Amino acid sequence: MKKIVAFLLLMLSIPMFYLSYKMGGLPPAITGIGFILIAVVFLKESD
Repeated sequence: MKKIVAFLLLMLSIPMFYLSYKMGGLPPAITGIGFILIAVVFLKESD
């Protein structure tokens, strides 16, 4: 289950980075980085 959530978070981080680039704002990029970090933690816990 955690692997699925981690995968979804990684997939959600891509549009967040795109939004950050498109609008020239920092908050979506910070959210994308947070999603990636949470996904990494979930992947480490499932091992």
